[in-house]
Amino acid sequence: MSEQLAIDSVFRHLGTNFAGTLQESMGIEYLEVTPQRVVGRLPVAGNTRSFGLLHGGASCVFAETLATVGAALHAGPGRLGIGVEINATHHRSVRGGWVRGVATAVHLGSTLASYGVDLTDDEDRRICTARVTCILRDRDRTATAPTVSLGVNEDSPVSAAGRTA
Repeated sequence: MSEQLAIDSVFRHLGTNFAGTLQESMGIEYLEVTPQRVVGRLPVAGNTRSFGLLHGGASCVFAETLATVGAALHAGPGRLGIGVEINATHHRSVRGGWVRGVATAVHLGSTLASYGVDLTDDEDRRICTARVTCILRDRDRTATAPTVSLGVNEDSPVSAAGRTA
């Protein structure tokens, strides 16, 4: 079985589908997926600021995505890893090619998982370093999209799904 088929099999086993998601529209590809380490790549094209540099927000989305995939693998079937904190330092800009991301587990607990994420350019120069903390929760199988209570007051203008009312 090819490595990509093995990765797709892992995502199916977890009940994860990236069709129509931000990960898909950004062009994120997975090269290695385990709870301890997730490696992927992101094209710079399509993820830039208006002046041609990779958008810092794209780096953060990429880092959090890699970490939450690892956290979901650690949590196991029927559970989710949801990013609740990210800290990112942008070291250099990049204008083209691919960004490679490596998320390495720092802590794999029963309720939290933390990852250190290094993003590098095609010349293996570090462009961003991030730390991501994920909360691990059970997936609500009756909902059409995963929902998780994050302790947000129901009367708040922000719902538990993170959308403004």
